[in-house]
Amino acid sequence: MSLEMLNEQVKKDLSYIAHPVSNVDWVRPISHPEGHVYDVVIIGGGQSGLSTAFGLTRERITNITILDENPAGIEGPWITYARMVTLRTPKHLPSIDLGIPSLTFQSWWMAKHGQEAWDQLDKIPRDEWMNYLKWYREVLELPVQNEVKVELVEPIGGKLHRLHLSGNGANSKSILARKVVLATGIQGGGEWHIPDFIKNNLPKSLYAHTSEAIDFEDLKGKRIGILGGGASAFDNANFALSTGAKEVHTFIRRKEMVRVNPMRVLEQSGIIERYHSLNDDEKYAAMLHFFKFNQPPTNDTFNRANAWDGFQVHLDSPWVEVTASEEGAVVRTPNDTFTFDYLIISTGLVTDPALRPELKDVEQFITRWRDVYKPSPAIANSAIDAHPYLSKSFAFVPNSEEGKDSLYGLFAFNYSALISCGVSASALSGIRYAVPKLVTAIADELFQDDKSSILKDYFEYDVIEFTGNPKISIK
Repeated sequence: MSLEMLNEQVKKDLSYIAHPVSNVDWVRPISHPEGHVYDVVIIGGGQSGLSTAFGLTRERITNITILDENPAGIEGPWITYARMVTLRTPKHLPSIDLGIPSLTFQSWWMAKHGQEAWDQLDKIPRDEWMNYLKWYREVLELPVQNEVKVELVEPIGGKLHRLHLSGNGANSKSILARKVVLATGIQGGGEWHIPDFIKNNLPKSLYAHTSEAIDFEDLKGKRIGILGGGASAFDNANFALSTGAKEVHTFIRRKEMVRVNPMRVLEQSGIIERYHSLNDDEKYAAMLHFFKFNQPPTNDTFNRANAWDGFQVHLDSPWVEVTASEEGAVVRTPNDTFTFDYLIISTGLVTDPALRPELKDVEQFITRWRDVYKPSPAIANSAIDAHPYLSKSFAFVPNSEEGKDSLYGLFAFNYSALISCGVSASALSGIRYAVPKLVTAIADELFQDDKSSILKDYFEYDVIEFTGNPKISIK
């Protein structure tokens, strides 16, 4: 099957489930002096934003738009700061297809490369995943506006939000929305973390976080130190060595490398899809366990890096001190001192709504886990406690009566949902279970908002349908 044939198959499959259905959007339009009011605005045009939009249109909610701050074709991390060779998710897991076989990555791959190529494929190349997302957006004709950044989500009363915009693609300074979905990926619930002892002691020219753009061409022939032992650290080590770095040293505070990947059992155990049924004790314990392991590098990523002569792993080697010298960045561990030309920081992210500038008008009303759950001191984790405490359907929960209107209609469909909703919004392993929950919640809210007029029209409906004239026998 060619890609053109697959495109036709997608249209045919969707027609079998009556999608799209023209002119039957049941949501009641709202008029406003400032202009058009969107029923849903999705912030983020990556895999979460695109699949959410598809799910909404299947619910006959079509007055929507997707805003992404990046140029078309580079939404998400896949061809920017993601430096792994392949995705870590198994190739066969369904994800954003939402149950439509012709929309799966497998169908797209086989249309391009054939059955044999699929059989030989181990994991999905990250650039091919990006190509698949571009195709998904095009074949479904999803309404994405690129190069539009949301600077602020402002509640304005009447269950509406004004989104303040900037960027080359913004046609106006603001738009109005009834519902707002923050489909802003792994960093969308906080910020990437760089320890203070690095920020305070080194000029920015000597280091970068793994999430930043790094000029690896400029690092050819140089010695690089990487802080961190997770998958991203080894992705960057391999990338640097493959582009000509002389040496790469990876420093891990643990005495042994993590060898267990909890994602694999989450994918098989039913926990991902049934996570919402756990109580708070169970959720806290489950995510504490997840944080204990995080994700180790894949075997192929580690083996590629380890094959280079200039690669070295330092276990039980936290960075005690970092200073600048004429030779570069000086790193001291409990065991030794090293000098590097450049440092790459792979220390993950910090989640806290207070760190998100677009939420500055509402973050004080957002309930955090620390507000509602008090773990025993033996297991308390400040990183977990700072996460927003969300509903089962990704809605922010207000911490006061004052905050109810401000937060109404806001949904956190990003990595900040991890503790409340599990591995879902930013993980391919869980996104197929998460999108229907989110979409149903949005549709339910819109229906409740419009319920009076919908029911009024229902009770007043008097269109004649049956026009038969039955014969009546009289005895």
